[in-house]
Amino acid sequence: MVFLLTGHETRTPGGLPIEPGTSWYLKSDYFKNRPSNWFYSYTSPDEIMLGSDLKQNLYCHLLCGLVQRDEVVRISSTFASGMVRVIKVLEDSWKELCLNIRSGYLSEWITDSGCRNAVSMVLGGQPRPNLSDEIESICSQKSWKGIMKKLWPQTKYIEAIVTGSMVQYIPMLEHYCSDLPVVSTIYASSESIFGINTYPLCKPENISYTLMPNISYFEFIPMEGDNGDVLDLADVKLGSSYKLLVTNLWGLYRMRIGDMVKVTGFYNKAPQFRFLGRENALLSIDTDRTNEEYLFKAINRAKLVLESSDLRLVDFTSYADISSSDPGHYVIYWEVNVKNEDMKNLQFYKKTFLECCSVMEDSFDNEYRFEKQKAIGI
Repeated sequence: MVFLLTGHETRTPGGLPIEPGTSWYLKSDYFKNRPSNWFYSYTSPDEIMLGSDLKQNLYCHLLCGLVQRDEVVRISSTFASGMVRVIKVLEDSWKELCLNIRSGYLSEWITDSGCRNAVSMVLGGQPRPNLSDEIESICSQKSWKGIMKKLWPQTKYIEAIVTGSMVQYIPMLEHYCSDLPVVSTIYASSESIFGINTYPLCKPENISYTLMPNISYFEFIPMEGDNGDVLDLADVKLGSSYKLLVTNLWGLYRMRIGDMVKVTGFYNKAPQFRFLGRENALLSIDTDRTNEEYLFKAINRAKLVLESSDLRLVDFTSYADISSSDPGHYVIYWEVNVKNEDMKNLQFYKKTFLECCSVMEDSFDNEYRFEKQKAIGI
């Protein structure tokens, strides 16, 4: 069961199309004529992957996957954030999904003609009351810990990118997918595939990728010092961090990707890299510079306070607000779940949120604390 989706196509001022690499792949002749084997055998018809409405697509993906629940051996999404979004749709829609399975017919609000026709073929107008009862019994349980394995009992692993900014979703995946390994197989972007994870069953926090020099030409700019050096793959040093340059082989475009990587070891003589984050991904008000790594550290420390109060962090985002106050301030939004269904009024947790803010502020670097004049607000 693979949650593949196409993104919206936009165009440059000159009229050239722009879309995610995944979208191009799904529309390509290669995908249409892909090999017939287990890896390319999906529970969802192609029409669902090519649909234009995200909510409808995810719903239809889930419906097809549930109808074929005993045949699913892997559950895959490009990014961990996508997998969490799938689980959110499942939480919100499982009762309606059960009704569709029980009746054999799709809900009327699915209006995308491609999705509708494809899913109708899967359902076939055949009522499946026993299957609906099984799924309803699982989803009605008070705890959804390990729900993915319960719904798809033959599943062997979860596949998603969980490095970089996706690290924040690991606790959620571990909760809903407990007992299933979370596998991050490749390091890639729209420009090229860069490398593979040669130890796919390692823990998410230990993932490193072996870059493949036969796919693209890789160069590295040392992050320490600014003397203009550009190193080849063979010249990188263990423990050092670099900014990645990539020249792809089908256009000879030399691109500064914006990724920061660290050499963690070697596979034979090939360097292995841990993805650190994106260059210039930071919050800044004045002379302070809070990058992705420091923000994650602050979030993780505050998350310990949150979890001690029966709350769970689902997602977060942030920005530097320099227009509504003087001086400016960091704004950090949290999406939280309450573990105890009887305590859903978040006003009960105001003291906890204030403590989380204090812990986060104490976790930022000295420059931030030196520049700070007012407290972060909730």
